[in-house]
Amino acid sequence: MQLNPRFGPHLRLIGMAVLWGASWPAGRIIAQSMPPLAGASLRFLLAALVLIPWLYWAGGLQQLKNWSAQRWLGMAAAGATGVLGYAAFFLSGLQHLPAGKAALVITLNPVMTLLMAAWIFKERLNTIIATGMALAIAGAVVVLSHGQPATLLQGGMGVGELLILGCVVCWVLYTLIGRWMLTGVDALSTTTVTSTIGACMLLAASLVVEGPSAMASAVHSGTTAWIALLFLAFGATALAYAWYFDGVKALGAGAASGYITLVPLFGVLISAYLLGETIDIPMLLGGAMAITGTAIMHWGRARH
Repeated sequence: MQLNPRFGPHLRLIGMAVLWGASWPAGRIIAQSMPPLAGASLRFLLAALVLIPWLYWAGGLQQLKNWSAQRWLGMAAAGATGVLGYAAFFLSGLQHLPAGKAALVITLNPVMTLLMAAWIFKERLNTIIATGMALAIAGAVVVLSHGQPATLLQGGMGVGELLILGCVVCWVLYTLIGRWMLTGVDALSTTTVTSTIGACMLLAASLVVEGPSAMASAVHSGTTAWIALLFLAFGATALAYAWYFDGVKALGAGAASGYITLVPLFGVLISAYLLGETIDIPMLLGGAMAITGTAIMHWGRARH
């Protein structure tokens, strides 16, 4: 029986959410086996090997020579925040924090991005969006505090949690920079150029901070770590973005971005399955609150 072609974009977007969810346990494996900056630079250098030919095939390389200095500056800023900063915090945080818990903390990404957009770009928020935000933040607090929110006021947050919150800050900056300086640039060009610039920044940072031996250590990591790295580079980066772009083209950016709500859910489930991580009551309760809140936010924006 042939599948209805209308379901194709939806299935690919679910696949995207699975791949992005699986990036958390993959990152945890890499973080336990490789120096974080070296591992992150290898991830994006490998991804660039796919993204650059893809951009060339799509006819996008020719337009780069017509970009203004401001656009290139925006790309460099986006690469510094969305790739260098995010990837460094991502793998460094996963050295200290279980992958499933880290995936739930990232539910703060859309909340903080929307709050900053409302402040800087004067985006209007309705009651539905505000309700979703409050629920998502409350859920993240439950996860971060192990079900004891009062401990956060007493400095009860660990190094891993703080590093993953660094991911949130970097993602918010990356999104706002994109909106401010990269208007009119297609998603594939932005992804390819910022990934390539960020990969070079990560490599330089690894050589300065970790030393040349770190790259040698990463290259000679075990088979499991390299399988996880290749998955991050080609599965969670190149293939997932291809499916996401297809979904945006077929369904629109709003509908496609709604599927990102599923990413932390898959992150928790896949981490539990592959790494044997425990899903405790605070994670279950806080995760349900955060994911539901994010879904309500998307619904509120669609009705806006």
